[in-house]
Amino acid sequence: MKPYYKPPFRKYVKKQTRPFQLSIEDEIERILENPDLGETKKGDLREFRVHKFALKKQKLLIAYKVFTDEILFYMVGPHENFYRDLKKYSKEGDWL
Repeated sequence: MKPYYKPPFRKYVKKQTRPFQLSIEDEIERILENPDLGETKKGDLREFRVHKFALKKQKLLIAYKVFTDEILFYMVGPHENFYRDLKKYSKEGDWL
């Protein structure tokens, strides 16, 4: 599967330290190997899957959508306001 990244995802990762970026990269590789790893959401976010992981005692989430031969990563970040922001982005439509 081929990964694609939305701007909020790239922006968040770019601002982080190198070890943090490598941890996120490891989680992305895990998702690419097994796209069903994340939990399917309900309601307004039903088309998303969210994978939860911990890094230095902080819980982080990665939101993504699975298509036939690609995975589109939307957001990564801490749990605080994560679903609110994800819902806002999903309602804005297909932004680049």
